[in-house]
Amino acid sequence: MSAANVTATELPAHSLLRERVAVTDFLDCYCVASDMSPRRAAEVITDFPGWARFLLHIRRIVTSPFGLSNDGPAAPDKVGVFPVETESGRELIAGFNDKHLDFRVSVISQDDQVFLATWVHPHNIGGRIYLKTILPFHILIARNALARVGARQS
Repeated sequence: MSAANVTATELPAHSLLRERVAVTDFLDCYCVASDMSPRRAAEVITDFPGWARFLLHIRRIVTSPFGLSNDGPAAPDKVGVFPVETESGRELIAGFNDKHLDFRVSVISQDDQVFLATWVHPHNIGGRIYLKTILPFHILIARNALARVGARQS
């Protein structure tokens, strides 16, 4: 599996995530060729490989003294640890608000491509430091997640 087929791109114009984006927020988006539904793609994306689970375990150890959420809030519908906020036939948005930042991912299926967008709204200096610290790992995990989507059949 190669992340070479994963491309950085713009968030599709119809995404409900666009309504949230402010000038100081973080937003990235990647896409890969796939006809997978948003729900199925989100399930693949959040089924992290061992190395990513290890990184998340390190994150848990480092952030737990600060009271940050590690498993997300309780919710009737989740993909991985992320509560599903909204879902349509072409977009699933999941995530939650924490004390240091608000976080959402959007998984969109459109024109035989799956898009994965991440939006982060830091609340304070702690949120901005956290975002800068995890950004290289986020990019690696996001690109790998979409490569796994592209490697599977729907």
